[in-house]
Amino acid sequence: MTSPLPRVKLEGSSTRRTCDPNLQLRIASDAAVTFAEAFKALGHPVRLQIFDLISQGLGETCSCDIEQHFDLTQPTISHHLKVLRDAGLIASESRGVWVHHRLNQTIIDSIRSLLSSMHP
Repeated sequence: MTSPLPRVKLEGSSTRRTCDPNLQLRIASDAAVTFAEAFKALGHPVRLQIFDLISQGLGETCSCDIEQHFDLTQPTISHHLKVLRDAGLIASESRGVWVHHRLNQTIIDSIRSLLSSMHP
């Protein structure tokens, strides 16, 4: 069982706000689609865990090293890897009977930049 996320009390949250005419869309529509697809792919617990496992590899991770951590069939693991790949989060390369996966550092850097630009 997972523990709930900690509650955060925002200082001044009871203060009334007025409209802010300086707000702007900072994310272009096409970029918003890309980010949304990445977040949707990571929104599944198993895919998030697989993504984390791949991130721990020294540049790449073999499917055999991923499969051993789950009580799921190989086709199910392959499906989750395909979703991550289709979202652009990972790249995969076949080598013999195994497939090796690596993170797409470009999209990870973009997500990191996006999230770090959002502050209260």
